[in-house]
Amino acid sequence: MFRQRFRKPYSKLLLVAAAAGLLSTGCGQQYVMLHPAGPVGRQEMHLMILASIAMAIVILIVFVLFFYALIRFRDKPGNTAPYRPDWHGHRGLEILWWVLPAVLLTVIAIPTVKVTYALDRIPKAKDPVVIDVTSLTWKWLFQYPGQHVATVNYVVIPSGEPVLFELTANSPMNTFWVPQLGGMEYTMPNRVLPLWLEANKPGTYWGHSGQFSGTQFEKMFFNVKAVPPAQFKAWAQKTASTAQPMTNADFKQLLKFNTVGVETYGNYPKDTFPSVASGFTLTGGGMYSIQRHKNGIEYVPMVMSR
Repeated sequence: MFRQRFRKPYSKLLLVAAAAGLLSTGCGQQYVMLHPAGPVGRQEMHLMILASIAMAIVILIVFVLFFYALIRFRDKPGNTAPYRPDWHGHRGLEILWWVLPAVLLTVIAIPTVKVTYALDRIPKAKDPVVIDVTSLTWKWLFQYPGQHVATVNYVVIPSGEPVLFELTANSPMNTFWVPQLGGMEYTMPNRVLPLWLEANKPGTYWGHSGQFSGTQFEKMFFNVKAVPPAQFKAWAQKTASTAQPMTNADFKQLLKFNTVGVETYGNYPKDTFPSVASGFTLTGGGMYSIQRHKNGIEYVPMVMSR
């Protein structure tokens, strides 16, 4: 009789658990964060898997103990399970619930610290592409100081090479995020924060704002177009020579609180991006501040902590 009474609820519970498991697998391509396309995203994905396994172990132990106590000590006629509510000072249990979490946290912390420090420096590359990113309301402005071009709501990068993004804001604080290429980083007014990403292969990767910044922040999407290095160079040269330059009037229009489409400019006015990094810039050799000159960009070594 007991089995007949609880068979149907248990069956429903199992069906719900199975459905939740299928929905959380992330097998579909729409779960872009679970399909990394670069070294940064791949290493961060490994950390997510490690943390998920540790959490699953904790959840499994908790549920096993919960259902064991629920069935073993339930109040029913003839239950001979001993009633021992006072477990204060039980040395074995206290060691267990202190040691097990400490071990799991250590397993998560060690690789997390190692990966964090490893990703804190951009791999060595010859003349890495530098892209100045400004979050506006509600749009994204990308400026290429080395190529003297600018784009709005899309960015082109060379595939197979690290790219240094320098992030700032001319609007409320926001976050820059390309889920398949790596984690998000803040954009803040009067601050310049570095973020390096790399796409393993050519393709178009979805990027967007990761933080609420007003009534139309959900429209702050952009595409990252990764193309072979030779094609990127040709695109930059063609854009610089054929696209209309951005004027001060165009820049002021971008500062308005509205949304715009995709735009491309052959050049852009000076002083539209902070000339001196308030934080620091990452390169293969360490931490540098950027000094811009007429003939190009110079990296000046500096000693700072993040």
